[in-house]
Amino acid sequence: PQRIYYLSLEFYMGRTLQNTMVNLGLQNACDEAIYQLGLDLEELEEIEEDAGLGNGGLGRLAACFLDSMATLGLAAYGYGIRYEFGIFNQKIVDGWQVEEADDWLRYGNPWEKARPEYMLPVHFYGRVCHTPEGVKWIDTQVVLAMPYDTPVPGYKNNTVNTMRLWSAKAPNDFNLQEFNVGDYIEAVLDRNLAENISRVLYPNDNFFEGKELRLKQEYFVVAATLQDIIRRFKSSKFGCRDPVRTCFETFPDKVAIQLNDTHPALSIPELMRILVDVEKVDWDKAWEITKRTCAYTNHTVLPEALERWPVSMFEKLLPRHLEIIYALNQMHLDRVASLYPGDIDRLRRMSVIEEGDCKRINMAHLCVIGSHAVNGVARIHSDIVKNSVFKDFYELEPEKFQNKTNGITPRRWLLLCNPGLADVIAEKIGEGFITDLSQLKKLLDFINNEAFIREVAKVKQENKLKFAAYLEEQYKVKINPSSMFDVQVKRIHEYKRQLLNCLHAITLYNRIRSDPSKSFVPRTIMIGGKAAPGYHMAKMIIKLITSIGEVINNDPYVGDKLKVIFLENYRVSLAEKVIPAADLSQQISTAGTEASGTGNMKFMVNGALTIGTMDGANVEMAEEAGEENLFIFGMRVEDVEALDRQGYNAQEYYERLPELKQAVDQISSGFFSPRDPNCFKDIVNMLMYHDRFKVFADYEAYIKCQGQVDQLFMDPRKWTRKVIRNIACSGKFSSDRTIMEYAQEIWHVEPSATKIPPPNLPRD
Repeated sequence: PQRIYYLSLEFYMGRTLQNTMVNLGLQNACDEAIYQLGLDLEELEEIEEDAGLGNGGLGRLAACFLDSMATLGLAAYGYGIRYEFGIFNQKIVDGWQVEEADDWLRYGNPWEKARPEYMLPVHFYGRVCHTPEGVKWIDTQVVLAMPYDTPVPGYKNNTVNTMRLWSAKAPNDFNLQEFNVGDYIEAVLDRNLAENISRVLYPNDNFFEGKELRLKQEYFVVAATLQDIIRRFKSSKFGCRDPVRTCFETFPDKVAIQLNDTHPALSIPELMRILVDVEKVDWDKAWEITKRTCAYTNHTVLPEALERWPVSMFEKLLPRHLEIIYALNQMHLDRVASLYPGDIDRLRRMSVIEEGDCKRINMAHLCVIGSHAVNGVARIHSDIVKNSVFKDFYELEPEKFQNKTNGITPRRWLLLCNPGLADVIAEKIGEGFITDLSQLKKLLDFINNEAFIREVAKVKQENKLKFAAYLEEQYKVKINPSSMFDVQVKRIHEYKRQLLNCLHAITLYNRIRSDPSKSFVPRTIMIGGKAAPGYHMAKMIIKLITSIGEVINNDPYVGDKLKVIFLENYRVSLAEKVIPAADLSQQISTAGTEASGTGNMKFMVNGALTIGTMDGANVEMAEEAGEENLFIFGMRVEDVEALDRQGYNAQEYYERLPELKQAVDQISSGFFSPRDPNCFKDIVNMLMYHDRFKVFADYEAYIKCQGQVDQLFMDPRKWTRKVIRNIACSGKFSSDRTIMEYAQEIWHVEPSATKIPPPNLPRD
């Protein structure tokens, strides 16, 4: 079969024990066996460390995709880096985020198997030598890539795929070559320099930091993986007659490489280098093979997130790849020039090389010219990709551009994390939905079934009680389980607008204070997420949230009408607890900034209602469930663009809206930071004078929309009917559907739903 290679610098896997039991259909058997040993399986599950080899959405998407590819019976491999330290653990100290190293391998990892027999060399630095026999890359430094394999089981289909993560190892002669005469001890200690490549995950989400170690990580995973792919291609029985295949004509028919963002973009010049320099394939033929093999997924339109590497860094680290990129770019620009004669500005815009004081390589442009398919991750995002980010490229080759709306695996995000809900659904419509989530549509028949409405509400209440107990046990915070659980969990970023949520919390507080006797829909506002360690504004936002909580949660006038809780160390295993307990899901990014979002889908399938902007996959969620069944508010992309043309003036909103002014003045005056009245001056200054994400412009609509949320929450039956409709319409957002579309429209393979026989039975 054709093999699919999903290349990603992040795989945010979380815990593996329960997922393995679910997919193998062993959960009840294990539960019973462990119980008979006098142990509690749930207590055991809490001991496992998360595999936190990702930052957020992009890394978690890769994990969901692996589950779906195995469940659909695809011959797929996930390839990445085995970071010794994953995403940092977050501690909150005095209201501030403090990072600590995630030593997740401290007690070993029972799910991985080292494969030293497949260890491969990766080359760095050196120089390029042009000889009559072809091009040679010589005098390089070598680092060894040691593979570790983790099994990826499909759901009850006896398929087990592989995730192969590379770890960096110094060769035994490292720094002990001829020129290094005396210092044996120093040389052995220097092995760390090579092995640092797989030491730690860069903790930036949607932000590019051009560090040499990161570029080394990107080439390391690409070089090791491509050698592995080619070894497997050559040794497989299909295709050419040769005992060892030397003909690469059939390569794109047997190999598909999916690039998860631009991080593995070096696959394109590296495959060219192997084909041309090593396998002696003709340049044009090699380029055709490369393009037919690679496909690129774009994950963001934020300019600060785009990878633009200095040419000087490439020159030193990967001199041959720089030559290849220059040659590919020349070829590309020649083609553009012939189609658009005299359009110099178009050539500048479309070049892979950005001229300027510091010449840079635009990795997204490299991916677009080197791939046969380019996709965004939600319809609105794919449209923005075509109409603005890669507009020139779209005009050149419109057939390249596709949309593949993200999804989530219903195994982890429904069956595993919300067994109560999965049970009441299965009672009504059977278990088919687990591998065909579109079957949730059948729940529409029960939208007025009083017993079902009660069941669904009961499951939600049980999940809320359980989460409240967890919070009390872990963090000693008491919350009112009959309050509305209003949840925003995601990385802390200005574009995700946790500040808008803060302004709402302050507004609610001021309303309670101004009339404490008035009846009030009680809320517990929970906000969680990590800030990149170098992102000052994001860290200030966390301090603001904790400070607001300090004031509100200790005000006797408020009682348990309102609480603001910061959820410490948000990660996959915490998401599995909080999402099933949520009533309201906040998805409030500025329209046009969140490429897709996937948390939004998890909340929807778990019976929360969404308050959100028309951004990312929210648009398609509203389309599936009906806009009236979500709480949609605020500017659309067109409105944001119009406001940009007109000029956004925060001052105007501040002066026009008294509740907004009061909230901002409180932040500014030190009402929430009495010990340090100037604590939040940077936040206020940003909001008033350079807010790229226009928080104030959506404030009024947001507050009004939150009022409608309160109204509905006061009628539990109407609320729950809306919940059921949302769940019933969430089927599109399974990653099985997403992967089916990748398979058919990008990889050109047919997924098979057929269950292969178990290993104890003879095969046909």
